[in-house]
Amino acid sequence: MTAKHDDTRRRLLEAAGEVFADKGYRAATIREICRRAKANVAAVNYYFGDKQGLYVAVVGYAHGKEDGIPLPELPRETPPEEKLRGFIEQVLSTHFEEKGPPWRARLMIREMAEPTEACAALVDAFVRPRAELLHEILGELLPPETSEADRHLIAFSIVGQCLFHRARNPVAEMLSNGLSRQFDVKRLADHITRFTLAALGRAEPIGGSAGRLGESDRGASFSSVTVSPLCRPRLAPARRE
Repeated sequence: MTAKHDDTRRRLLEAAGEVFADKGYRAATIREICRRAKANVAAVNYYFGDKQGLYVAVVGYAHGKEDGIPLPELPRETPPEEKLRGFIEQVLSTHFEEKGPPWRARLMIREMAEPTEACAALVDAFVRPRAELLHEILGELLPPETSEADRHLIAFSIVGQCLFHRARNPVAEMLSNGLSRQFDVKRLADHITRFTLAALGRAEPIGGSAGRLGESDRGASFSSVTVSPLCRPRLAPARRE
């Protein structure tokens, strides 16, 4: 692909990102996107196939990778506690990253609040691979009898903790009197991992002497923490209608 073609494609992605973020997928028009990009309407079909293809490519472009956001590299022999931390750190890094277009956060928040017909493609391209990886990790951490419903709830709880801190949550800043601005990716990854492992009975309870994460042990191996199986909570079975 020539430099001219690359430039046209980039301009389409930038213009589409702005329009999708401002107006939403349904209200956005290919004509307006092309007008802003100073490109021919046929260029969208040439580069992306259709409006949905453009939308999915825009999400990838916003995160720096159009063919999907790369998953963390977790060697098979890595202890599951360390895999969990690596997963959490990568999710946090994606949302804390200062790089990327200014409309990225607006676009993603809009899509989560108002799912579009393109949502399924978005989930398949960017969300499902991450969800499957998290479920694999949880499969190594949870008792085999854990219900599918509980596995999903636990996964949602982990991701929810990460998403709370996206875009450096201004509400958290107000409630903590600005203290949350000191929480970088590493600090948050340590906390969310410790909190989750404690809830699963795979680490000492937070607040106990072994559960306090100080400067000296921050980033230490979570796999070195052992807890009696009696401390592990019993997960409620899935309700049957």
